[in-house]
Amino acid sequence: MDVYDIMLYGTYVLAIVGTVLSILLPLIKSLDNPKGLMKSGLGIVALAVLFFICFALSDSEVLPKFEGEPFNLTSGMSQLIGGMLIMTYVLSIITVLSIIITELTKAAK
Repeated sequence: MDVYDIMLYGTYVLAIVGTVLSILLPLIKSLDNPKGLMKSGLGIVALAVLFFICFALSDSEVLPKFEGEPFNLTSGMSQLIGGMLIMTYVLSIITVLSIIITELTKAAK
């Protein structure tokens, strides 16, 4: 095994640990405040609804060059990736708009 492989696996482990801890620790902390847990649950439900809307809007077409080796892309995988991309675009636009609105309201005060 090469040094790069070891570092890559270490990065995978750290990313997984960081993701798990970033989800579990706020949930443990919010057990003291059930309203905070409900707000987090509503946020997760809103993201899930947004994903399913974006998934429904995405196309399942696969180009012939991606059907074979090494990609083996299916129509379901293509639609899933398209849904994730559309969701990323929507959330990016919402983020930029919210930053602009926040700065404008701060400037108006």
